[in-house]
Amino acid sequence: MCAKVFFSSILLAILSSSCTKYDNDYVTIPNEKIDLGRAIFFDTNLSNPVGQSCASCHSPEKGFSDPTNRAISQGAVANAFGNRNAPSLSYGVFSPKQYYNAIDQTYIGGFFLDGRSNSLENQFIHPLLNTVEMNNNSIHDVVEKIKAASYFQKIKSIYGAIVSDSEIINAVADAVSVYEKSSEVSSFTSKFDYYSKQLVDFTADEQKGLLLFSGKAKCANCHILDADENTGKVLFTDFSYDNIGVPKNNNNPFYTQPTSVNALGTSYIDYGIGAINGHNVDRGKFKVPTLRNIAITGPYFHNGVFATLKQVIHFYNTRDLQTGEFAPPEVSENINIEESGNLNLTLDEEAQLEKFLLTLTDHYRK
Repeated sequence: MCAKVFFSSILLAILSSSCTKYDNDYVTIPNEKIDLGRAIFFDTNLSNPVGQSCASCHSPEKGFSDPTNRAISQGAVANAFGNRNAPSLSYGVFSPKQYYNAIDQTYIGGFFLDGRSNSLENQFIHPLLNTVEMNNNSIHDVVEKIKAASYFQKIKSIYGAIVSDSEIINAVADAVSVYEKSSEVSSFTSKFDYYSKQLVDFTADEQKGLLLFSGKAKCANCHILDADENTGKVLFTDFSYDNIGVPKNNNNPFYTQPTSVNALGTSYIDYGIGAINGHNVDRGKFKVPTLRNIAITGPYFHNGVFATLKQVIHFYNTRDLQTGEFAPPEVSENINIEESGNLNLTLDEEAQLEKFLLTLTDHYRK
């Protein structure tokens, strides 16, 4: 279950003041580190074979998600695919270290959709060594590429006399994490942000969608409208974990990977955080993502099973009505039936909710 947040008001008079509190430099970081982190993030020489960078699966044009909206991104090796959709890196970088909320009985925070990493720096290292992602054989191989990069002198000038492989890779991971926390990656420039500062107005449908989001549709139970205590901004996630009964994506290319990658073939089931902590009660649960940039980061859910935002909203609304529109859930236990599945939204209300979600896309212009 998502962590619960209760509102004294669902409109944004309070939010507008909290959103403007940190308008300038919500994360204070040196520009030289941002520049270095950016250079590493876009470096296509760090994969094996060369040709793939972090940005290959996390493109700025798509809210730092897959540049061509693939359900599953291809790795550096041709026809190599992992099991999950590449999530947006924007805003999710503000996730706290993982802890257990005993009151709401859910884990909070961590990185990756299953929370298996507890820091941005550690998260950066995983894809470098994953055979279906950047496919390097060892950290040493990565470090050798870094030493040959044009930015290596900048690394030494910022981080000092680092020599060992661990020192160098830690410096690189730190620089990338700094870039990921910068306003270039998480800009807070959506129409919602300007609306919350009373700089623009919402249309009637957008306003109705916000009311639905906060109330009848129950979205704000998990995609919260409270300002984050560290950034002073609304992140549209409580970083909790939930199983909302997502169907299996039968077109997931992971099912056809070699047995060395996927020994179970089409019988594979993704248990999310439950596979990490071994708790049956957490099977099928994935970290609640931010809804910022949701309109441009499809397809949706951990396996990319739904192509459009309209489908996602309809699924949340009608999942439990036995309409025949949706396949059975991939993991049928632990499904959240309190906040999704039978919301009694009309089709007009579904459309209004979508209109509001479209206001969460960055780089809004009148």
